[in-house]
Amino acid sequence: MSEKRLVPDFIFESSWEVCNKMGGIYTVLSTRAKTLQEQFSDRLLFIGPDLWQGKKNPLFLEDATMWRPWVKMAAESDLHIRIRTGRWNIPGKPCVVLVDFQPYFELKNEIYGKVWEDVQIDSLHAYGDYDEASMFSIAAGLVVESFYRYYLGVKKKVVFQAHEWMTCLGALYIKKHVPEIATIFTTHATSIGRSIAGNNKPLYDYLWAYNGSQMAAELNVVAKHSVERQTAHNVDCFTTVSDVTGRECAELLDKQPDVILPNGFEADFVPAGPAFTKRRKEARAKILKVANALTGAELADDTLIVATSGRYEYRNKGIDVFLEAAYRSLYDSDLQRPVLMLIQVPAWVESPRTDLQERLKLGWTYTEPLPDPVITHNLHEPWNDPVLNFLRSHGMKNDKQSRVKVIFVPCYLDGNDGIFQMPYYDLLIGDDLAAYPSYYEPWGYTPLEAIAFHVPCITTSLSGFGVWASTSVGHDSKLEDGVEVIARNDYNAQDVAEQLSAIIARYSAFDKKTIDKVRLNAAKLSEKALWKNFITYYYEAYDFALQKAKERTIK
Repeated sequence: MSEKRLVPDFIFESSWEVCNKMGGIYTVLSTRAKTLQEQFSDRLLFIGPDLWQGKKNPLFLEDATMWRPWVKMAAESDLHIRIRTGRWNIPGKPCVVLVDFQPYFELKNEIYGKVWEDVQIDSLHAYGDYDEASMFSIAAGLVVESFYRYYLGVKKKVVFQAHEWMTCLGALYIKKHVPEIATIFTTHATSIGRSIAGNNKPLYDYLWAYNGSQMAAELNVVAKHSVERQTAHNVDCFTTVSDVTGRECAELLDKQPDVILPNGFEADFVPAGPAFTKRRKEARAKILKVANALTGAELADDTLIVATSGRYEYRNKGIDVFLEAAYRSLYDSDLQRPVLMLIQVPAWVESPRTDLQERLKLGWTYTEPLPDPVITHNLHEPWNDPVLNFLRSHGMKNDKQSRVKVIFVPCYLDGNDGIFQMPYYDLLIGDDLAAYPSYYEPWGYTPLEAIAFHVPCITTSLSGFGVWASTSVGHDSKLEDGVEVIARNDYNAQDVAEQLSAIIARYSAFDKKTIDKVRLNAAKLSEKALWKNFITYYYEAYDFALQKAKERTIK
């Protein structure tokens, strides 16, 4: 590679989660946008699916005057590209295009035939969300090509970054039809790795022995795996988010990532000084109030609040281990304080509990529990819910005399859940300890967010964040560093639960001075993951891709 790093004149980024808040990728893009926008101003354009037609999308600030001549031309072209322009309603307010991908469904078979001919992507057995994502992906590629030819051209150094398998076809389209544009593909978690782990198969001990394509056939994810694998091999720069997932890619996609892009964050949403103290006090008061109204137990101010959160992947996210640790803690004589353990993962929620709402509205202190005092919302098919089944099978009913209580919060904490009525971050600040004993976690935003809010956390050696934390502190990270990393493998879930329970008990005995130090260390560690520190990896990826594109176009 050249000694002089190439810097793009314009950047396109495509993701299903642009202006569409679903999970960790949204967090990656929306927090990083401010840093890139400061560097590239409006030479950064995000492309997302237009899923809100006819409805108000609070994340999209439409501006019909933006690039009006191009928008009109694109709509009137043979490809009939229907787009809406505006800005993403996030810090930095970057430019965004939302594209209507519905018209391309009638071309689906032709599109799939072409990518089979070009790079042998097997879409024959596609089902579920594959078609929808693929049509969006092609539409995004057409948007990039059209914009490039109208406004940019061959004299500009241009990068197109595609995120996850849902955007692969767009990256391949650009590579074929606009070879001057440098292409980057970022997988945040391989579809086959997630499937192996999610189907209770041992992923790590046998990673070297798995054949990704063979396992994809066995687990019925051939199309997703095929598009992901072939894109990784054909773009200019293939990236992923951690060394943990890098090893997974090397074995299951047969492609070592060219650059690792760890996930950072912006600290501007974390309050400071007196505002932090006030918000933490308010959060704790709300959590304890809901717990009292639900269980009828008066929880003291020194109650140790321990939370887990994230996507509802019972085994992958370690929810099973968190529950097992809670059960063991019930009988732990070393606990020095009462413990409230919160499981904040969205399930198939039906509605907030009206009996709980009524109690909260009255605002009294209650001495009797509500029926089923372990859950804040009603679920569809509660008999099929893994968390509720664990609590029932283990006789965990939040009895008054139990020093450990577990409450399941099965909804998105967006400030309109009907019970807490506070966004996730406004509640996170009230936690004392966070635990994410993950089995499959390519990066791990939830622990990073926790320590940013001065909440020490526990995670595992199988999470990208856990590996990064230990690397950053220079040894196996312990709670005194702000993050405790428990060694986890394919078979030691029970041992991890035992260690997690013991760490909770150890933390419960810390004095105020020690707790303050641990909380401070957690916050300091989080500062190392600010985007201003991690953005350099993206510049490395841009350079890598641009050098490849340069070599290709010179030839």
